Amino acid sequence: MLYRRFGRTELQMPVFSCGGMRYQYKWQDVPLSEIPRKNQENLEATIRRSIELGINHIETARGYGSSEMQLGQILPTLPREELIVQTKVSPQADAKEFQREFEKSLGYFRLDYVDLLALHGINNAELLDYSIRPGGCLDVAKKLQAEGKVKFIGFSTHGPTDIIVQAIHTNQFDYVNLHWYYINQVNWAAIEAAKSHDIGVFIISPSDKGGLLYNPPPKLVNLCAPLSPMVFNDLFCLSHSQVHTLSLGAAKPEDFDEHLKTLELLDDASEILPPILARLEEEAIATLGEDWVKTWHVNLPTIAETPGEVNIPAILWLWNLAIAYDMLDYAKMRYNLLGNANHWFPGNKADQLDQLDLHACLSRNPHADKIPGVLAQAHQLLIGEEVKRLSQS
Repeated sequence: MLYRRFGRTELQMPVFSCGGMRYQYKWQDVPLSEIPRKNQENLEATIRRSIELGINHIETARGYGSSEMQLGQILPTLPREELIVQTKVSPQADAKEFQREFEKSLGYFRLDYVDLLALHGINNAELLDYSIRPGGCLDVAKKLQAEGKVKFIGFSTHGPTDIIVQAIHTNQFDYVNLHWYYINQVNWAAIEAAKSHDIGVFIISPSDKGGLLYNPPPKLVNLCAPLSPMVFNDLFCLSHSQVHTLSLGAAKPEDFDEHLKTLELLDDASEILPPILARLEEEAIATLGEDWVKTWHVNLPTIAETPGEVNIPAILWLWNLAIAYDMLDYAKMRYNLLGNANHWFPGNKADQLDQLDLHACLSRNPHADKIPGVLAQAHQLLIGEEVKRLSQS
């Protein structure tokens, strides 16, 4: 395994982390007696495989249902000083509730402390305020740190880049969990801000949220050859030294195997990546047009600026992926979260366009006349059954 200094924490972080949202039994707390033996055995085998590979960062969240409880059956049996254990607790208006949730996490782990505690989902200004205001959740986290129950404090986010950068610039956090990968590079400014404050950078779900790369479309497979799309994406992310670790949401022990192929390629990333990157760009231009590819995103309105709170940037992004790379399953899955995922994936679908006048909010975009038609086409292509976030299911 390869390791990188995780910013100001000085932890030697493996470049792959064992994320804990795919191997647990349920998305709700359940009595330990209800967890099937085979499910628990699989989770423990996955953790042992992770440790065997040198992936000693075990990452989960209070919101991941039975994950913490199940991890508490194996983590206390492993050498504590060799583990980096992380959990995440959502910020609350009532900071005392945040503390109660953390104490529940620690009890489930059956550990004396966690190495990393993240405020889970600083996704908008309100949740940032819950976190950083005097007497808020960050103050509680620092109190827990002073008591020795937490070593380092960070935050995770699915929010817009400006909120992430604002949180980073408070200089109150030791690390950040955020989204950034080949198909979604909008948060690069946040990664640069993290570097300026020597903050650790953890990439959330690069294989799932990064394109359902466990089951990529044949077109994407061909474009990424000779690498698999998963290895290409890992290599793309890790070729940037500002990125310290990628979360691998392993559901079973063998889920690490494909990712491990990345390690021997890192030294040659500057030779391996450019031909693949060129093919991907050329295909996008061939299918979508060069002017669109280079300028579709310019001066798009925010959700708040858009009638009906249609999430125009996200819908156009998903349309691009579906058309250019045949990433239809991924685009459908994400599109049908709109209207159902609250601040985790905000805004609405393009299903009421005949009732909305988008001309004013699109006036500064070079494709203002084209975009309403593209939104309508995207809706027809991507609409399906409504999707809930995993934690809501």
